[in-house]
Amino acid sequence: FALFLTFIAACSPRTNLKENSFNYDAEEIAKELQELKGSSEYLLQAGDLVDIQVYKEDDMSRTLRISTQGYISFPLIGNIKISDLTVSQAANQIEERLKSYLKNPSVSLLIKEYANKNVYVLGEVKKPSPITIPPEKIMTVLEAITSAGGFTDVAAISKVKVFRIENGQQRSLEVDITQITKEGNKQMDIALKPGDVVFVPQSLF
Repeated sequence: FALFLTFIAACSPRTNLKENSFNYDAEEIAKELQELKGSSEYLLQAGDLVDIQVYKEDDMSRTLRISTQGYISFPLIGNIKISDLTVSQAANQIEERLKSYLKNPSVSLLIKEYANKNVYVLGEVKKPSPITIPPEKIMTVLEAITSAGGFTDVAAISKVKVFRIENGQQRSLEVDITQITKEGNKQMDIALKPGDVVFVPQSLF
């Protein structure tokens, strides 16, 4: 999350303001996103899929789904609750339990799949908010904006931005909503992924 905020803040407003047709404030996006998400550190929750590896103990590597009660079952230590912990806290908990069986265990834990599949709609929409992608469904940019109450009167609807982190890389995609609504270009209405941020800038005219 901190990496994502850094990316957003690093996007230069000057580059986008050359067109003089909309207002793009990267720091404001980062602030608004942080307010929506709350804590900057994600807490593990039931349904998250985690990948756990123990250094030099390849046979103990596991990809596990956190149960509805917040537990996983791991070799040697059995059931351990890791929900409501950060990634580092959960790894430390597992390490502490493994010390009864291994000498100086080193555990790494990564989130492979989030249970809560939210996207975030910010900027010139009537209800800036996180939007949950329904299970087994696809949510597009236009659908997410509609779920956030639609555009305000000063929205630059032809300059919508989608910010995405993909394979550790930051991407910025521009979506012209007018091509979707007025010209029927459905390909422009891209499918969103969990964690995407949809930002609607303000028109200066």
